[in-house]
Amino acid sequence: MPSEIDIHEKLPWHALSAQEALARLATSPDGLDEEEAERRLKRFGPNRLRPPARRGPVVRFLAQFRNLLILVLLAAALITALLGHWLDTGVILAVVLINAVIGMLQEGRAERSLEAIRELLTPTAYVRRDGHLGHLPADRLVPGDIVQLQAGDRVPADLRLIEANELAIDESPLTGESLPVRKQAAPVPEDAPLAERASMAWSGTLVTGGQAIGVVVATGERTELGRISEMVRNVETLTTPLIRRMDAFGRWLTGAILLLALATFAFGTLARSYAWDAMFMAAVSLAVAAIPEGLPAIMTITLALGVQRMARRQAIIRRLPAVETLGAMTVVCTDKTGTLTRNEMTARMLVTAEGPFDVEGVGYDPHGAVLHDGRPVDPGTRPLLLELGRALVLCNDSRLVEGPEGWTVAGDPTEGALLVLAVKLGTDPERLRREYPRLDALPFDSRRAFMATLHHDHAGHAWVFVKGAPERILHRCTHQRRDGRDEALDAGFWERQTEELARDGLRLLAVAMKAMPRGTTELEEDSLDGNFVMLGLVGM
Repeated sequence: MPSEIDIHEKLPWHALSAQEALARLATSPDGLDEEEAERRLKRFGPNRLRPPARRGPVVRFLAQFRNLLILVLLAAALITALLGHWLDTGVILAVVLINAVIGMLQEGRAERSLEAIRELLTPTAYVRRDGHLGHLPADRLVPGDIVQLQAGDRVPADLRLIEANELAIDESPLTGESLPVRKQAAPVPEDAPLAERASMAWSGTLVTGGQAIGVVVATGERTELGRISEMVRNVETLTTPLIRRMDAFGRWLTGAILLLALATFAFGTLARSYAWDAMFMAAVSLAVAAIPEGLPAIMTITLALGVQRMARRQAIIRRLPAVETLGAMTVVCTDKTGTLTRNEMTARMLVTAEGPFDVEGVGYDPHGAVLHDGRPVDPGTRPLLLELGRALVLCNDSRLVEGPEGWTVAGDPTEGALLVLAVKLGTDPERLRREYPRLDALPFDSRRAFMATLHHDHAGHAWVFVKGAPERILHRCTHQRRDGRDEALDAGFWERQTEELARDGLRLLAVAMKAMPRGTTELEEDSLDGNFVMLGLVGM
């Protein structure tokens, strides 16, 4: 059984070799046996985040009275009741109760939404124990378990990768990086920042491509996701500018009213010789009349309207006074991916040898026109656009999914954007996959800077499609497609188009194809060095 230091959250697992990590955790590629796994589960606890502490409705309701102006109003309600002014008492109490109920309900809705982070933990994991693979509830994972990952899986715990095959992981919930990160089994420097620890897979992130095997090094609160949850739970509550001003106003008003009431009482009894009991009642009446009982009601209603407007824009306001704070901000420091942006790629422009085309539409919704010289075109009348769309579908591992909240992509965001473009170009992805089954593929990697797939039709013809960095694809092209025929490649044209699109801030991919001999069933990188036909550039 490993010592305490072996599972300590600060141990640099990313800098250890896979073999050393296994040794430190007293495990092997065959996994733990069930008896040892049960011992570790009792020692380290379930692999789940501790639910955030929630205040009950009574506590939330009483918390609304921690305001000097509200306390003054309650005192005024008591005094008016003692004086027999029941109408005034009812009005003041109604204002106070409305304020408290609205605040309590809003905080309850906001606190429920904050529990969403716990949903990032996958419910099951594919685990090897006693040498056998099987599904296991994710909350039963322990340090030393061997977990297998594949595209579409959510990483169930912090893992040190021991094998990785073209693994790509979407880490945007953790690091804000919009593009999937390529992973490896080789260790990285100990001082590497979190986003560059390529030998680690973090709990709650999503596998977008490839396969891997990893050993669990941290579960539950010890994971990086657990640290985020802890920071959110322990965030310091600050007083908003509005509350500070209202507290200051309440103190000033209370002092002024008491001073005025005391002065009135003193003047009547000492200067005018009125009866002290009559002057006392007059001073109390004056104090009650001076309290602005309508102010909390106006403030609460105004803030509640602001909360509702923000809610319609999918923004959660936990406490009513925070709405005013938004208007007082002068500097906003924010994450970009998924906050200012939607973590979605969109193809905005494509260029073929027949000219440039603009693409309308946003996100992964596959509806949008294709424009040439500002006018919509029918892709069905342009064979080159259909050829380009076919290549974008076949040289692609992503899938479009329509759900209750709209269109999403299962897979890499960049490939998702290309798939959406292919649909806008008039293709049917499922039909194309049936008509041109894939025989082999070379996944994208940073060394090649392109992806290639081999397909055949049912008559035995074979083609290879490639997409990748423009300079790598153009280097392999000898021809370009125009008006249904192939012509010599105009390298200068494509270089100029690449420069112009890059100046516009677009991310570029080039797409090409070539026919392969009948009977070709495997892709060899040496066979991809030339004789490709350039189909087009895509700018995202």
